[in-house]
Amino acid sequence: MAASTSETFSLDSYIMHHVLNSTEWHLPFLPTIYLETITLHGAMLFLAAFFLFIIFGVLYKKDKKVPSGLTNFFEVFIVFIRDEVVIPNFGKEDGRRMTPLFCTFFFFILTLNIMGLIPLFSTATANVNVTGALATITLGFMIFGCIAKNGLKGFLSAITPSGVPIPVLFILVPIEFIGLFIKAFALMIRLFANLMAGHIVIFALLGLVVVVGKAALPAIALALFIYLLEILVAFLQAYIFTLLSSMFIGQMYHPHH
Repeated sequence: MAASTSETFSLDSYIMHHVLNSTEWHLPFLPTIYLETITLHGAMLFLAAFFLFIIFGVLYKKDKKVPSGLTNFFEVFIVFIRDEVVIPNFGKEDGRRMTPLFCTFFFFILTLNIMGLIPLFSTATANVNVTGALATITLGFMIFGCIAKNGLKGFLSAITPSGVPIPVLFILVPIEFIGLFIKAFALMIRLFANLMAGHIVIFALLGLVVVVGKAALPAIALALFIYLLEILVAFLQAYIFTLLSSMFIGQMYHPHH
């Protein structure tokens, strides 16, 4: 039975069907929604933005002197990002001003990651175009944000190593400039690869049950363990992206900090 099923069941097609972007939204126990003007991962971006608007625009009570309930829960993350991630890299004045950007990074990526763990939704952060767009924002602040804050001279100073002979600078300065793009590329690949890999492993383990049969039933327990691990990864990758973006931009804003 398992052998005949494996002939008609393609494991790689099953995995790619669940992790790649498409124009079809397959809902559990409901008819498939065919998207015409937007892709599935694009729809996830709008949904994540909508969820965050509801949370922070409606449910989050920022005017309360003493936060409680849901406001107190999110306040823990906001204060942590401000005091432990942003201010150490920007200083107190710039840190408070830049905190909204990095809170947006963290909560937006976290929401997309968590949505990817719910069968109703899809994982937009497993799409390299999405992570590339987020990394491009960081790159934009590294270059144009630095120029806006410190001027072109300040930007050139940030990518010019001190105490280096002038002839050597003709080699090092272009390398430092290219390094900005490499940092953004690393941000893009790190988030994309971690989210994509986790989902591939889960669907591969579940697909083994169809291919092998009852002998592969223990793989379901392993898939459940990986799923629980992915919850930790969802928070961890949102934090890492936010932390590294803060470090990269802070290094350009305050090269001698």
